[in-house]
Amino acid sequence: MALGSMNSRICTSYPRFIFLILVFGLISSISSSALAIDDDENKNDGPSIMDSGILAVANEDTSNYLSIGGALRYNLYLEDYGGSIGERDSEFTFDMWRINVEGRAEGININLEYRFYPTFGTHFIKQGWLGYNFSDQTNLQIGVTQVPFGLLQYASHNWWFQLPYYLGLEDDHDMGFKLTTSRKNWDFQLAYFMQADPNGIAEFAPQNTARYSYDIIEEPNEGLSNSETSQFNGRVAYNWDHGSLGSTELGTSLQYGGIYNSALDEVSDHYAVAPHIDGMYGNFNVKAEYIYYNHNAQNDLGNPVDVVQMGAYGFPSSDGTPGYDVAAEGHMYVLGVSYSKDVDWGPISNLTFYDNYTYLDKVNETFADTQHNVLGFMVTAGKMYTYFDIASGKNQPWLTDNFGEGLGAGTNNPRWNTRFNINIGYYF
Repeated sequence: MALGSMNSRICTSYPRFIFLILVFGLISSISSSALAIDDDENKNDGPSIMDSGILAVANEDTSNYLSIGGALRYNLYLEDYGGSIGERDSEFTFDMWRINVEGRAEGININLEYRFYPTFGTHFIKQGWLGYNFSDQTNLQIGVTQVPFGLLQYASHNWWFQLPYYLGLEDDHDMGFKLTTSRKNWDFQLAYFMQADPNGIAEFAPQNTARYSYDIIEEPNEGLSNSETSQFNGRVAYNWDHGSLGSTELGTSLQYGGIYNSALDEVSDHYAVAPHIDGMYGNFNVKAEYIYYNHNAQNDLGNPVDVVQMGAYGFPSSDGTPGYDVAAEGHMYVLGVSYSKDVDWGPISNLTFYDNYTYLDKVNETFADTQHNVLGFMVTAGKMYTYFDIASGKNQPWLTDNFGEGLGAGTNNPRWNTRFNINIGYYF
């Protein structure tokens, strides 16, 4: 075996070994005190079976339960990406349907979500984990679970997400272990992910693009045989109660992991940091965060690169490559504001108005920066949620006739491309 190959394998396996020792040690210390908790406390852990689901079964005290639900969504849109608006610039499409399973048996929790996207010809797992509640404050999740990074659960109020989602830094899900605990006003999350979320099935692109979360994917034809491995995440947040004025969450997140190049059999690193604020002030919600990220990736010749390839939804870029280019290093500035108003208009119970904006400043000075803005409102009517969004972007890979272009080198002096989108979803 070559020395470089041996070193790369040691670099990959050593963090996993250390993490497992830390997790087992931490679990042992927590469980020693958690064993004293009686059955009455455990009966209140987790969600109620009455919250959702078309099929729900439980024992009398709901300590064991199973709930099966899902969602059905449609999209109606009109695009303006420059030039004359054609027949295909406006469509009514079948967006997505999904299956959700939640439950608990003998103290072990399960949470599964599997999604199908007919328009893209793809289906995949979003999340699928087993969990255990050591107490009301501490739990462990094992499997495909949300990465504890930045604003949670989402950095956005709209259907389109904020720009960090398209770089794998919002609502990301990976395969690993996550420990969550709360102490008074403090929330702590520690996680280790051995790899990205598993591949699904894709009809129009390679299988490694069939995923919910954007991740670095292998593209050997482009000389970029890279994938994510051995990622550590830590997140801490303080919840500040202002009484009648509202509340504010202040927090910060750290992420550090490996980028494995299979052609070289070597591991380089990548990392990100994100301080954030999430405030509820009466009917207003304010979300803001700053993200710095750096992918120290290399191509199959061992040379550093200015872009990495990311993919999701089983949908290839307009240039025929499975994923799209993302600048290897950048700063993101994220801000979102919403206003929620309860109403009594027949089945309509709430209107939420919002504006979400992100600016991506790419460190490579020859690259053109990216902007992303979504202005709109959401209508709640029973279990139906409808988003009316005006999504606009400069060098935004989903808001262009050349799908996938923008997050890499981009185009200098681009126009504001716009898509008016109505997403109708029934969640059961």
